Amino acid sequence: MRRALRDLNPTVRGFLVIALIAGVIVALQLERTLTALFLIARIAFFLAIAYFIYLLWRDRREEISMWSSRSRVVFYGSALLMVVNVAARFFVHASSGWDLLSFLAIFVLCGFAMWRVWRDEHTYGY
Repeated sequence: MRRALRDLNPTVRGFLVIALIAGVIVALQLERTLTALFLIARIAFFLAIAYFIYLLWRDRREEISMWSSRSRVVFYGSALLMVVNVAARFFVHASSGWDLLSFLAIFVLCGFAMWRVWRDEHTYGY
């Protein structure tokens, strides 16, 4: 039996493990527990993203403080809008494709605004 499992295709073996886990969840009626774990993982992932953004800001805050006030407002406003956008996507259930499209559009436009400000502030001459 061990040899049969060891010689089994790794993809099929992975699917068997997934099916076994799903069977245990259904047999023991652990759907609510799984839902709670997914909610906790979703919150932890959001906090990890926020912490990563904070670490990036902390390393570059002296450089950003020398920018013009307009550049700082655009940069920080875009960053704040991106965080609010991701939080809204995590905690508000999307009901259509338009929600995803608006999420991606806001994310791309904020990223472009931040990149543009950064590029303008790092251009030292023409």
